[in-house]
Amino acid sequence: MKVVNIPYRQTKKFTHLVNDYLSKSDKLHDFYNHYPYLENFSAQWEEKSKYNIDRKLLVEVLNDQNQLLTLSSLTRCNIDSLIKEDSFTVTTGHQLCLFTGPLYFVYKIISTINLVELLKEKYPEKNFIPVFWMASEDHDFQEVNHIHLFGKKIEWNSGQKGAVGRMSLEKIEAILDDLDELLGDSVNAKHLSLLFRDAYLKNNSLADATRFLLNSLFGKFGLVILDGDDNRLKKQFISIIKKDVLHQGFFETISKCSQDLAKEYKAQAFVRDINFFHLSDRGRKRLDREVLESEIDSNPEDYSPNVLMRPLFQEIVLPNLAYVGGGAEVAYWMQLKTAFEQEQIPFPILVLRNSILWMEQKQVNKWQNFGFDLADLFLDENQLHQQYVSWLTNLNLTEEFKNLNRVFEQILSKITDKGLQKSVMAEHQRQLNSFKKLEKKLYKSEKKKHDDALKQITQLKAKLFPNNSLQERYDNFIPFYLKHGDNFMEILKKELIPLDAKFVILSPQ
Repeated sequence: MKVVNIPYRQTKKFTHLVNDYLSKSDKLHDFYNHYPYLENFSAQWEEKSKYNIDRKLLVEVLNDQNQLLTLSSLTRCNIDSLIKEDSFTVTTGHQLCLFTGPLYFVYKIISTINLVELLKEKYPEKNFIPVFWMASEDHDFQEVNHIHLFGKKIEWNSGQKGAVGRMSLEKIEAILDDLDELLGDSVNAKHLSLLFRDAYLKNNSLADATRFLLNSLFGKFGLVILDGDDNRLKKQFISIIKKDVLHQGFFETISKCSQDLAKEYKAQAFVRDINFFHLSDRGRKRLDREVLESEIDSNPEDYSPNVLMRPLFQEIVLPNLAYVGGGAEVAYWMQLKTAFEQEQIPFPILVLRNSILWMEQKQVNKWQNFGFDLADLFLDENQLHQQYVSWLTNLNLTEEFKNLNRVFEQILSKITDKGLQKSVMAEHQRQLNSFKKLEKKLYKSEKKKHDDALKQITQLKAKLFPNNSLQERYDNFIPFYLKHGDNFMEILKKELIPLDAKFVILSPQ
């Protein structure tokens, strides 16, 4: 396996906030608690140990939600161990994307599992459990109902509204049939087909199907899957629901923190007066009427937290030490630092998930045969073309430009008349402009001679950066699983280093 690590900032694909967080900039110091160094986790669990978690209820809910699954011995042990005061979670979460959605869905989970294993090695006296929090109450169906595969969009259309986790799986068999046509008939294809059919045809809701699928893919690594859409868990959240819904008790606090963050960075999430939706069989809608306190007491499950309240809910429910997420998630968590302080809830360590570009060996060979390093992948298309043509034709006129500058510097050194100096400087600029035009003409002429190679460079770049975005934000894991089978996950497990602030390029050899 060939592994190349590149600083995030060098890729130019990540926000200033992400780059500054990874470089531990003082600008962000007030927006997080402990920085994600391995040695800081002991201080984090000291803080979390002082916060009361209803562990008995948590284990009860997990057992109920997972009772129909065939759990690995490690996952079963992890759920049981949560009753103990020396057990802590590391959590990630995501929307319930069809067939896991974009690659980073998988990367988030592997990053979380690897961090847990690293913590177990460092602190064997404690128990650490990887948790996936299902964002089952999200209602943006258009974000989760499709994947991109082999140049096609596989899309599940449904007229259902409301929380996606509660949606039935009507009309999804036709999508599975379409998918089978693309998968082919290899051993790995048949395995995936059977897995997806078991997940989506033998379960009643998208939440149940996603839980089944994730347990099948990651259960052997001990992953514990939790759905926050549970009446018993919501009861623990009643005081927060009331404070927000009845008294708008978070608006000022979160707004001020967000404004402070926005002095240097773009705020990720919009702050509202009320940060809960009303959840019912008719949908998930913003609260547009006055709510009685008794309604919240009687039916807390009808109140669904938005993106800014969900982190508070998670940290009340779980004995959690860290949240593993992408750059956007790190950004909106930072908007909540003072809200956590207001409620005296320990703010978790924010860990940026691993980011990966997966390249097949033939792609690596082709790229390097063009003369590029793997780090050059992040240059734009024009830069790549210019660099390639310059290498082949030695068209770079840098030395000639330097010689021209020296000539005019010598001329200027012999002239004292101000007016004449201006004339010489103007002539210098005209000559520079002429040189630049000549360089462009030479480049354009030579470029035509290498048109086929430049097209191949463009095609390979587009393949690795589909839709001009990172591969992990667009492609699904299916093509890689078809080629490598279970070894795809094993390679990720082996090669991704938790807490390592580098973008990773992986290629099997």
